[in-house]
Amino acid sequence: MKVAYLDCFSGVSGDMFVGALLDAGLPFDELERAVQSLSLEGYALEVLRESKNHLFGTRFKVTIVEDKQVSRSFADIRTLIQASRLSEPVKVKSLEIFESLAVEEGKIHHCAPEDVHFHEVGATDSIIDIVGSVFGIAYLDVTTLYASSVPLGSGFAETHHGRIPIPAPATVALLKGIPVYDSGLKQELVTPTGAALLKGLAATFGPMPPMVVETVGYGVGTRNLTDRPNLLRIMVGRDPSGTQTDTVIILEANLDDANPEWFGFLMDRLFEAGALDVVFCPIQMKKNRPGVLVQVMGQPHHQDILMETLFKESTTLGVRFRYSQRKVLERAFFEMESPWGKIKAKKVFRPDGSLEIMPEFEACRKIAQEKGLPLREIYRWVIKNSA
Repeated sequence: MKVAYLDCFSGVSGDMFVGALLDAGLPFDELERAVQSLSLEGYALEVLRESKNHLFGTRFKVTIVEDKQVSRSFADIRTLIQASRLSEPVKVKSLEIFESLAVEEGKIHHCAPEDVHFHEVGATDSIIDIVGSVFGIAYLDVTTLYASSVPLGSGFAETHHGRIPIPAPATVALLKGIPVYDSGLKQELVTPTGAALLKGLAATFGPMPPMVVETVGYGVGTRNLTDRPNLLRIMVGRDPSGTQTDTVIILEANLDDANPEWFGFLMDRLFEAGALDVVFCPIQMKKNRPGVLVQVMGQPHHQDILMETLFKESTTLGVRFRYSQRKVLERAFFEMESPWGKIKAKKVFRPDGSLEIMPEFEACRKIAQEKGLPLREIYRWVIKNSA
């Protein structure tokens, strides 16, 4: 199982993130091909070998050839990405990251996320940085990205909106739930793009997890810092246990006044909002009322939409939430030919090195319904013929 650790000792920006991935083995021509699938014009990509404090790394540079630096709304960016030839997972994750930016910018500027007009992060170079980072993680087949705690600078920066404090308001909002500390430097170390990438791609933050390091990459930043090399380091390797640890958000609500007919609909809406699992448990509540405990597990960056769904689709007046860690086995989806056409299943890699094939329920259910066959017959065929 491929894992990576992002060592943010000098902060993080979009160009440093892409530079670190290139330095760790992402082929430049593959990145360039992915970027070219976006309908962007007037730019040139360049990869430079540079050093900071005599440590060499890769600097990723986007040069705007013509004056085509435009302000784009979230809707514009979504259309741009959806129309590209990028893989569906890369499109989805890139849009999630831009949506997180849109939500926070909307709160700051008092407008709907859809109407947010990006300036700095809507520019061509920032779009390339975000899409390039997501593409690079997928290309290097990194299943889980871990990250260190993040140093922050202070002072002021000049932007399209005028002079704003460092860290930028959007950066601070995006770093909620992520451990940070004061670097003591009067410079911007974490950009909004860098913060959005951390929020969207890193599973958990803290010390480096147990791993067998296979490659190391350094992304070079543009500034010269006084007390440290301006580099972003990524270590890519494998988890020796064959499992991965990630952070999830757990949301809970107790309901004693909901129509039972609504619960199926609530579950569907929660899964559509990105829930990893939804559980309904019977409980006995105050005044001896029978009730239902709704427990939802999701990725941390889906916290707001899952909570919004609970408030919108249930009768709860409050939602408890906490962060938890889980250890999961490595798995991989694949398709196999069957008498009924292609059918999806998954391989599960056990800690002892053994491999288990598990039929995918939805794929088997669809065939059983279309062909009028017992579900267990489809399951038996998949297990027998994948051994």
